[in-house]
Amino acid sequence: MFEALSERFDSAWKKLRGQDKISEANVQEALRDVRRALLEADVNLQVVKSFIANVQEQALGAEVVSGVNPGQQFIKIVNDELTQLMGETNSPLAQAEPAPTDFLMAGLQGTGKTTASAKLALHLRKQSRSAMMVATDVYRPAAVDQLITLGKQIDVPVFDMGTDANPVDIAREGVARAKAEGVDTVIVDTAGRLQIDPAMMAELAQIKTTIQPDEVLLVVDAMTGQEAASLTRTFHDEIGITGAILTKMDGDSRGGAALSVRQISGKPIKFIGVGEKVEALQPFYPDRMASRILGMGDVLTLVEKAQEAVDIADAEKLQEKILEAKFDFDDFLKQTRLMKNMGSLGGIMKMIPGMAGKISDDQLRQGETQLRRVEAMINSMTKQERKNPELLSGSPSRRRRIAKGAGYQDRDVSKLVSDFQKMRTMMQQMGSGQMGMPGMGGGMPGMGGGFPGMGGGMPGMGGDAQPGFRGYPGMGGGGKKKKKGKKKKGFGEL
Repeated sequence: MFEALSERFDSAWKKLRGQDKISEANVQEALRDVRRALLEADVNLQVVKSFIANVQEQALGAEVVSGVNPGQQFIKIVNDELTQLMGETNSPLAQAEPAPTDFLMAGLQGTGKTTASAKLALHLRKQSRSAMMVATDVYRPAAVDQLITLGKQIDVPVFDMGTDANPVDIAREGVARAKAEGVDTVIVDTAGRLQIDPAMMAELAQIKTTIQPDEVLLVVDAMTGQEAASLTRTFHDEIGITGAILTKMDGDSRGGAALSVRQISGKPIKFIGVGEKVEALQPFYPDRMASRILGMGDVLTLVEKAQEAVDIADAEKLQEKILEAKFDFDDFLKQTRLMKNMGSLGGIMKMIPGMAGKISDDQLRQGETQLRRVEAMINSMTKQERKNPELLSGSPSRRRRIAKGAGYQDRDVSKLVSDFQKMRTMMQQMGSGQMGMPGMGGGMPGMGGGFPGMGGGMPGMGGDAQPGFRGYPGMGGGGKKKKKGKKKKGFGEL
């Protein structure tokens, strides 16, 4: 998402490169590209007009800062205006006292509302809040069963009364059950329709009146562009909502929804869905989204995703093994799986500053394929071979057996072993690494240090570390080996 928008913005910056200062003439030329970019992203026309006017006013009134060129200054202005457009700060969820806190989920059919309910429940569990989901969608076939299945998947209880009960009664009884059991958050999943109709709104209004929710969250499909903003406003006018959850933000949506919802509806985006997995829900931070749109990455979200996936004790053990050249195939496999838990390879790359648009979708697909190839070959090794990679260096028969078991050629296994040994040597020489991510010791496999079996680097990355991915403060890969007795720093540095 946002690739086309980012490319258009990049074109606008180029108009100001080489200029001595910001002037009305060069700003107008850059703004034409920005306006076109926003319209192509399906941002609401009134929002575009207001945004362009604000950027122009700020740009022409800006004082020239010493050492900053006009292009950089213009990017800063656009970044600030984008952030303001989307709401400036993250809007946290309500937490009622006394418990429970009641969330009412609303939306049209097909927006991912039921899945969003489960994603939200899992998000709350990670914050040490207990949750119960209530199934009131008695109209859509298997909707109740779907919520129950999702509840089992994330270990969150689901209250239901079948499909013959009245949705208002189900909501009332569900909230009462949660209160009796001491659950601190109730998520009520309601029915959707293919379009807004009086019956849908009347039922939602009745449920809202009955349970008096602390949050009414509208689940909106981001791929509908500016229509998502109009839908949010309609629901707010008719029902009264407290915020929106944008789903399918990882798809081919052009970004118009994220840039229009707050301005048109007056209500904040609270979360974004970035994948089909139940873990794929992120709190919405306008400043981070603006940074992504402008191709500047999103380091904070990347760190947070890693914090969720990484066990600190494991990370420290791994760092010791890297420093002592004892990093083995089991460790490597653990790191690749950890990376998968953080999301898709493409999603991670887009959060790294300077990487947006630098690697094509085809190259990312090649990277994902190579990850699977490497994992298959490692899985064909014995426990002893995974723990002691040196056994494979001088044993063609072992490599031949592994290749046959994985379904690849002998040369593929030989290359994997050779690349792995080179990477291990390099990581040891780097100390604890300058390209580290939390829990990834001296570098993400294949990102600068060479990916075993991938020719010394990710496809299209040339085997060298990319600009902007060399030792972010507190990201667990910089510094020298700690002396015994001294406390190691991890995520506490952040």
